[in-house]
Amino acid sequence: MEYIYAALLLDAAGKEVDEKHLVEVVKAAGVTPDEAMAKSVASSLKGVNIKDVIKNAQTVQAAAPAAAAPAAGAAPAKKEEKEEKAVSEEEAAGGLASLFG
Repeated sequence: MEYIYAALLLDAAGKEVDEKHLVEVVKAAGVTPDEAMAKSVASSLKGVNIKDVIKNAQTVQAAAPAAAAPAAGAAPAKKEEKEEKAVSEEEAAGGLASLFG
């Protein structure tokens, strides 16, 4: 996770998000850097406009609560729907975990 924070910090400072800079930021934070992780994060973020990604994430997050709110006359959720949702969340968490090794 520290490499993602380092990438955000570098982007906010207007510096290039590359392996060398990521390692420097992680070292400055007092963490022993993992060269492979720094290389992986740098290559994953190559060509990505971080500011646009954050802007789009905030837009989606702001719209999500309105879409998730049930209607006043809506029937209560069924147990099957809740089980499907739990599986989807577990699958999503598994996919996210693979990003960070």
